[in-house]
Amino acid sequence: MGHSVDSAGLLVVLWLMISSWAYVGSSEGYISYEISDKGLDFVKDLLIEQAETSLVPLELPNIEKTVKIPVIGTVSMEVSNVTLYRVHVTSSTVKTGDTGILVDVAGATANLTLHWGYSYSTWLLPISISDQGEAEVQIEGMEIGLVLDLKNQQGSLKLSLVDCGCYVKDLSIDLAGGASWLYQGLVDAFEDKIASAVEDAVSKKLIDAIEELDSFLQSLPKEVTVNNISALNVTIVGDPKLSNSSLELEINGLFSLKDEAAVSKLQHENVQVPFSCNGPARMVGISVHENVLESASAVYFEANKMHWIVDNIPDQNLMNTAEWRFIIPQLYKQYPNDDLNLNISVYSNPILKIGEKQIDATIPLKVIIDVLDDGQVVPVACISVVISAAAYPEVSRNALAVSVKLNEFTMSQDWSKIGNLHMHLVQPVISTLLRTVVLPYINLKLCKGFPIPIFHGFELQNTELLCTDSRIIICSDVAFIETAQPHTVFV
Repeated sequence: MGHSVDSAGLLVVLWLMISSWAYVGSSEGYISYEISDKGLDFVKDLLIEQAETSLVPLELPNIEKTVKIPVIGTVSMEVSNVTLYRVHVTSSTVKTGDTGILVDVAGATANLTLHWGYSYSTWLLPISISDQGEAEVQIEGMEIGLVLDLKNQQGSLKLSLVDCGCYVKDLSIDLAGGASWLYQGLVDAFEDKIASAVEDAVSKKLIDAIEELDSFLQSLPKEVTVNNISALNVTIVGDPKLSNSSLELEINGLFSLKDEAAVSKLQHENVQVPFSCNGPARMVGISVHENVLESASAVYFEANKMHWIVDNIPDQNLMNTAEWRFIIPQLYKQYPNDDLNLNISVYSNPILKIGEKQIDATIPLKVIIDVLDDGQVVPVACISVVISAAAYPEVSRNALAVSVKLNEFTMSQDWSKIGNLHMHLVQPVISTLLRTVVLPYINLKLCKGFPIPIFHGFELQNTELLCTDSRIIICSDVAFIETAQPHTVFV
């Protein structure tokens, strides 16, 4: 089959977009998903492929029957070791609507093997006559229908089977061994019973698989670890919405410090509005509100990860007071030929706003000049810098990465132990520092990206990204990663 998905049941791939998500009592949903007809067809094809392998081998119960044959009399017949060993689907559709998710399989074929036998006694002979043999059964025109419903129930996702049915339209039996004159009688006697047995067994197998998947969905975690600092709140908000052409859902989507509950300080409101992907059809549309970026920024600020000591820059001469003797004369006078460190920190949470085509970022910095004097670190001055930058998001595999470019910055003296600083002289140094050290460092961190929740073993492809109206909209196809070992853990 090319690949398989070892999940909690044959239908688990149906939920590849919502793996690891559960429900929490919140009205906020900052990441929205819309799975289109194309996406649903992709999921359906995976579902069908998994079903073809999961349904077989399927053992059916033995069937017994007695028939009266003219001249011969009453004949006892039995088929045993009935095994469904192959199912192949030639046509299938998936539809969504008010009644739920409908998966319809038409024109499927199947193959069975069985052992047959008969015995009878007649007044013509004083002994009992019996015979046995093997048979191949070919099923044509098998139809399977499923109607599924997905709701929130007591804090968990509840997957329910609304309806399930299997219908065998036609089958043919090819017997080997035994008396040829009895073949037709055996076929006539067991066609209907074999068809009914297949219909019942397939339906039960599907019911069991859905119950297993339901248990799996209810056991999913409410957050996933991003790294040793942060976690992502992946709880579903509200019920999934089913229309005639798509499946829509929302998740909370906010970052929090690892092992700490995410408590939103934002107003409880529906920040997501309907959206659609223009241009070529994509399987899934993902809308990320700017509050998601704001929460990530806040987490790393609270974790003191927006602070670093700079002692090595491309123009290393700037890290000695001698280079500053004309810029800040008092610095060189008090500390001649001493090395410097620059203690840089973001002193309040950066402000991120998603506009047209880019993310506008305002980053407030404190730059403390430290002198290394006889092994002592001596802070001598502090400059406040407010950076105005443009951030350009892009999707790299399953992560949302960002690159930042400097627009402008303003600066002012915060305090000084080396006299009044002339900002117009200091500005070129700070500009060089921002362009060669600060922004490259920030971009190095941001290029790793933040994960977009998606089922492990699959990746986004043919992605188109748009910034608009406080949201990043990602329109993408989904593809199977051939080298991955699929499992149900979010990464």
